[in-house]
Parts: sequence; C-alpha cells; structure tokens
Amino acid sequence: MRIGLDVMGGDFAPKAAVLGAIETFKALPSDQHLVLIGDSNQVKAICEEVGFDANNFELVHTEDVIGMGEHPTKAIVKKPNSSIAVGFGLLKEGKIDAFSSAGNTGAMLVGSMFTVKAIPGVIRPCMPTMVPKLTGGVGVILDVGANADCKPDVLLQFGVLGKLFAENIYNVENPKVGLMNIGEEEEKGNLLSLATYPLMKDTELFNFIGNVEGRDLFNDKADVIVCDGFTGNIVLKLAESFYVLTRKKGMKDEFFDRFNYEQYGGSPILGVNAPVVIGHGISSPEAIKNMLLLSRDLITSGLIDKIKQAFQ
Repeated sequence: MRIGLDVMGGDFAPKAAVLGAIETFKALPSDQHLVLIGDSNQVKAICEEVGFDANNFELVHTEDVIGMGEHPTKAIVKKPNSSIAVGFGLLKEGKIDAFSSAGNTGAMLVGSMFTVKAIPGVIRPCMPTMVPKLTGGVGVILDVGANADCKPDVLLQFGVLGKLFAENIYNVENPKVGLMNIGEEEEKGNLLSLATYPLMKDTELFNFIGNVEGRDLFNDKADVIVCDGFTGNIVLKLAESFYVLTRKKGMKDEFFDRFNYEQYGGSPILGVNAPVVIGHGISSPEAIKNMLLLSRDLITSGLIDKIKQAFQ
C-alpha cells in the first residue's frame, strides 16, 4: 500500500505536513508506505531538523505549488508540475493507492473530477464528515461543501454514498438515513427537500427514516444526514466552532473535545474512482496524521469498489 501526501498543501506547509507524515510513519505497519509529493529539499531539511531519516519516505520532487487563493481549474492546467497535479497523475497511473492534501480544496475537487474521474453512475461526487454523537458514537453528514446547489436525484445518491461510508468506515450496521429539513413533517421544507422526500421514501437503496432537524445532528435519530453542500458546510463550520468556543471559555468537556477538527483529519471525496481526502487548510501535524490514516482506511475497507458495485 502506498499513500500519497501533498506536503505543500495547507497554511503551515510543508512543516506541518512533514511532521504529520513522520507521526503517521510510526503508526503504520511495514507494508504501508508514505509517498511525499513536493519540494524534497524542504522535506529533507525538516526531517534532519527533528532527527528523522527522510529515506523512510518515498519522495517525489515538485517545485510548483497551487496556492490557496488560485483559481482551481486554471491552476491545474497552468501548473502541471505542481504537487497537487503530480499527485493526481500518480494516483491515475496506480503508482499511489490514495492521495490527500490540506491545500486548495477547489483544485483537489477539479483534480478528482478530471483525472481519476467520477464513478460511472454517480451524478455528483460529494464530501462527508464525521459527526460526534452525545451517546459516544459517530454519524455522518453529507455533502459539506462540494455541491452548493443540488437536485433531488443527487441528494438521493448522497444517501447511498453516506450509507456505504458509515457502514465501511465507521462500522454502522444498516445506518438510518435522514433528510435535513426545517421540520419533521413530510410536507415541510423548500422545493428541493419537498421533491427529494418522496424519492427517499420510496427507495430500497437505504434505510430512510424521514426528515431530521438541526437539533437531531448529535442524537441517535439518524446515522447519516443528507443535505446540499451549502447547508452542510454551514453546519460543519458551526460545529467546528464549538471546540474553539469551549476552549476560549475555559471549559473542558469530553464531548466538545470531539469537535476538534484534528481528530478527523479531513473529508474524502466520495464517488470518484480512487481514494482522495481533503484536509483543513489550517491542518496541524495531528490533523495530517489523521488525514493519512483515513486515507489508509479508505483503501483497506475497499469502499471505492463497493461504491462502484452499488452504482452498476
């Protein structure tokens, strides 16, 4: 197994990425290898600084970097030797089994769609994230930012993708799938949710339990919550703020500690032909480590093949 990492992506790159890779290396068995893509001279310097042998990694040298503020499509085309573009090239050629980056989110989405491409049958790939439950378990919400505008059939597919993600990554048996809405009643909601509800109600693709509200996010009513990426991203950013707010108020709480973005590392792009994970722009070494471990789990679970089977 070979897990690729863009070491030039993120606000604190390359140092945070390299330090995170070092910690990941210590946690991986000998048959799981890390491929670091970026400025190899900087990688070697950081490794030397902390007394770590850079030869433990496979280094792929690149000199171009896609900045966080660059236009995704233009940057991918104009910078074919950037760490993100080279990483997707390696993924397409099968030279790495997964690729992750805390860099330009748009470039990662564009690279996924135009390099490894969407799985046949998937209308719109999406991004899920983990949601901590008050009872101690976890749930999934999707989409959290890849698709600001969606149609009913797209949300129906998100239900399938979320079900498979919850089953194979978080080991949730027959996950309950809910549709995010402003009320539980079938007749509530905007045009999108009103049109989506009957599709989900009639499907046998997953265990649909009806509409759920924002207050149900952290209880056990649903294991998978489906929404468009505009709504999901707002919910995600609000949830991430809980951890910061409790720290600023001097509070120490086990539940709110689970909202620390470092613990889940990143969000995969579900619905493309290879494991791709996007990390938070402010990723710390701990977040990078967990992003790489999530990449590993996507490979070992065989999730991509299971999604392909579901959409045949």
